[in-house]
Amino acid sequence: MVMITGTMVNYFIHCPRQCWLFGHRINLEDNSEDVRIGRVLHELKQEGSKHKEISVENIKIDKITKEYVIEIKKSDADLEASKYQLLFYMKVLKDKGIKRKGKLEVIEKNKQDHKIHIFELTLDLEKELEKVIEDIRLLLLQEQPPQGVYNKKCNRCAYYEYCFL
Repeated sequence: MVMITGTMVNYFIHCPRQCWLFGHRINLEDNSEDVRIGRVLHELKQEGSKHKEISVENIKIDKITKEYVIEIKKSDADLEASKYQLLFYMKVLKDKGIKRKGKLEVIEKNKQDHKIHIFELTLDLEKELEKVIEDIRLLLLQEQPPQGVYNKKCNRCAYYEYCFL
């Protein structure tokens, strides 16, 4: 059985085809300028911080404090996908007895300020998340990826050429 990751949850909400491709180890992100920018911003945010990235089983948490699990993103272009990724991290930690609120920090590359979104893992959100996880498991069992459906957001995706050219 494939271990579901936070990235898979994010991709599933954003685009099930992207999730399937990533889950089947078709990784085109190394060629993406946007992904490189995100990694650099992430590394810069980590520098000098006493709260370093933490790995727990199949997740990598950007930061954790007494109150929050913190995820850092370069854009809030798909806030819903980032929210579910963070909820997934919160659920994994909760299952290990570590309860935290979620904090999503968005560092816009062309702006001086950054946005902060706070989330709590309610019972309703936990049920929604469990359905998403089950849907991901079913998706990854399919032999072929779902058909690509073009959307404006596809233009900046690392998989754009794979899907549409």
